[in-house]
Amino acid sequence: MHAQPSRKDSSMPADAASATSLAAGPTLADSTEQGLPIPQRYWAMLVIALALTLAVLDSAIANVALPTIARNLHASAAGSIWVVNAYQLAITISLLPLASLGDRIGYRRIYLAGLILFTAASFGCALSTSLPTLALARVVQGFGAAGVMSVNTALVRMIYPPAQLGRGVAINAMVVAVSSAVGPTIASGVLAIASWPWLFAINVPIGIAAIVGGFKALPMNPGHESPYDYLSAVMNAFVFGLLIFAVDGLGHGESVGWVAAEALGALVIGYFFVRRQLTQPAPLLPIDLLKIPVFALSIGTSVCSFCAQMLAFVSLPFLLQDTLGFSQVDTGLLMTPWPAVIIIAAPIAGVLSDKVSSGWLGGVGLAAMTVGLLLLATLGAHPEPMQIAWRMALCGAGFGIFQSPNNRTMLSAAPRERSGGASGMLGTARLTGQTLGAALVALIFGIAPQNGPIIVLYVAACFSAVAAVVSTLRVMQRA
Repeated sequence: MHAQPSRKDSSMPADAASATSLAAGPTLADSTEQGLPIPQRYWAMLVIALALTLAVLDSAIANVALPTIARNLHASAAGSIWVVNAYQLAITISLLPLASLGDRIGYRRIYLAGLILFTAASFGCALSTSLPTLALARVVQGFGAAGVMSVNTALVRMIYPPAQLGRGVAINAMVVAVSSAVGPTIASGVLAIASWPWLFAINVPIGIAAIVGGFKALPMNPGHESPYDYLSAVMNAFVFGLLIFAVDGLGHGESVGWVAAEALGALVIGYFFVRRQLTQPAPLLPIDLLKIPVFALSIGTSVCSFCAQMLAFVSLPFLLQDTLGFSQVDTGLLMTPWPAVIIIAAPIAGVLSDKVSSGWLGGVGLAAMTVGLLLLATLGAHPEPMQIAWRMALCGAGFGIFQSPNNRTMLSAAPRERSGGASGMLGTARLTGQTLGAALVALIFGIAPQNGPIIVLYVAACFSAVAAVVSTLRVMQRA
């Protein structure tokens, strides 16, 4: 069942570290052409799904627990926000550096190291007795999550044969959708029967199981021997860190001067950062991949679509509760069709993406999402629950049809040895869109508090429509 090593693979020098436990396991020669054999392929995807679930869940559950954590640790509401921000910031500034490192030393090493760090930091979060200690543990946990997120799709590319890559990518999309959807529910359930440290403690046994499975099932790529660009990694952290602070400050009413200074700092450092990347053979910021038209268009589609989704997800609870008068429980139930339909649509779209152009699939899916958002924005004063539910389902179906083919195209457009860079950009595009969407909600709510949710939904529809157009442009490009 294993593929025979190619001439290129057989001529590669053995990795000196391959005898260690972290480097042990199936090799790239086993998976480059045929993917992993069954059932090993299923075990490897189970590990991928478990680790990705933990990383995404921990971004969602902390939001629900913030009031409880603030009271228990005697912290202010504003200070407790750093329980969330520290995690998100650590992930965002380290995704691309870790993806680049994965190209050099192997995706399996980065993935397992990140998973080990995430599990250990989760234990540290559970033992924290002060807000600074918890925030520090969340920073470490974020770096671990970035290790998982940065190379998970690169590993999927090794696990599945090229003809079935869309199926593997669809599983990833489904895991992200389910984890994001059930995060608040899981957090509420845990807090109903236990104290907040258990939100992090439950990660430990699951993380240990994923680590053990990862050592046994995940494939290893030998990487390439080239010096790591540490200066670019530092510049990347400053650029994305300052941009996040500027966008967040814009949405939360910071002084215009301070926001402008942060944005200007990001632009100045970003200019020199990009210039440096142009001189690198395998740049940390994958400018070489962005020169591929279909890859660049896929990134643009991803940023716009995730921005649209975040705009809707943050504003809809306000629309349903404050404007339409539904309860918190009703709001949760009415929003469930969106992620629930993604679970159905993503695998179907993944299979179709192995045969049908992702440009058309993405265009059709995002057009459907645009229509759904417009219909939600024009619900009227007294809608029936079913009228809301089917509109939510239409948005979810559209997003699910778009996401898997789009991710598959990004991976397939990149050379195999640059899979880490492509995987890192995939995660960075998602986080950039989500961060921009959340900031725009805060900005619009501040300007127009009365009609804020409706305006936000119209803005979301505009971003979704732009994403649909950009996706369709890929039909004329060659991957």
